[in-house]
Amino acid sequence: MSFESSTGPEMSATTKQMLVRVRQMVPPLLEKFHKGMSCLDCDIWWSSSGETSLSPPPWLWGQLGRIAVIGGSEDYTGAPYFSAMASARLGSDLSHVICTPNAAQVIKTYSPNLMVHPLMRSSPPALSRSQADSSSSLTKSAPDTDPAQVAAQIIPMLDRLHVLVIGPGLGRDPIMQETCAKVIAAAREKGIPMVLDADALLLVAKDPSLIKGYNNAVVTPNVVEFARLTKALGVDEQVEKAEKTAGETAKVEALAKALGGVMVVQKGGHDYLSDGNVTLTVDLKGGLKRSGGQGDTLTGSIATFLGWRAAYLDDLWDHGNPLKKEELMGLAVFGGAAITRECSRLAFAKKGRSLQASDLTDEVHTAFLNLFGEVDAKL
Repeated sequence: MSFESSTGPEMSATTKQMLVRVRQMVPPLLEKFHKGMSCLDCDIWWSSSGETSLSPPPWLWGQLGRIAVIGGSEDYTGAPYFSAMASARLGSDLSHVICTPNAAQVIKTYSPNLMVHPLMRSSPPALSRSQADSSSSLTKSAPDTDPAQVAAQIIPMLDRLHVLVIGPGLGRDPIMQETCAKVIAAAREKGIPMVLDADALLLVAKDPSLIKGYNNAVVTPNVVEFARLTKALGVDEQVEKAEKTAGETAKVEALAKALGGVMVVQKGGHDYLSDGNVTLTVDLKGGLKRSGGQGDTLTGSIATFLGWRAAYLDDLWDHGNPLKKEELMGLAVFGGAAITRECSRLAFAKKGRSLQASDLTDEVHTAFLNLFGEVDAKL
């Protein structure tokens, strides 16, 4: 396997070719957006009715990705921030965080660039301590403790979003978990792509039918979560056998097939991505330090590429040599994984052993430039 010079991203020729294809999904900037319509070369826009406006049409705004991260609780405020900021720094137009009120107060102080919605609710302290594993004990009469009523405040937002990230900082509180289950069901019904991570994967382990067979879903488990999912789906023995006798990608392929075509990301020395039919390997060299929170950069980066996938499918610009619809999900996840690994490499080169998740956030744009260059840089 040949690699590029150590002064830049190191990758195989195959990965480099894949990134060329991923780059085709990256939308041009506004000068060439909407098939040549320019909001920079004219001061007045003409509406279909013949009226003039000093502002561009509203359909320009937000079409490079409207992302929401659902998670964030009293104990975990960093994870949803890292995910949402990775999405924003990579290039999504709008990045939301939907979390508990206590978490919202903190996350709002991290960045004014995020839209933070304190719509999630957790159990009262006594309930969360003594009955965290028993959702049957929830008090149905109070809106703040009824997952259906909490979810009802979130679900109307889905029509304004391109992608959901569910799980960063979610925790295992029964109200939080049940609320997310209802939002997942609603998002699936609407066909909204979802990236599930962290404690959202506990939901999937308990009830795989939430996402089984939904090919707009991506799961990004760590080693422990991966094992929990394989056990829940009854393929743990198959995966264990595959680990000993088959190739490196056999485990991720077995889990993806068991989930009915859900895209699975198996993180490690290399990242393996599979929907059970097609398997991709991301072999960019990353950093040599794994601190908590780096996976949140992954979920946010994947979300942005999925938002760009929506723009690509909506045919908002001339594609030239178009990609096939069925390959776009894999390319989007590949792009997110590649960005994250390059962020890790760049951050580690600067910080070494002191590397933290926030250091990856600072490298997102540089990672994009290193891997893809700037689209329409003359702008």
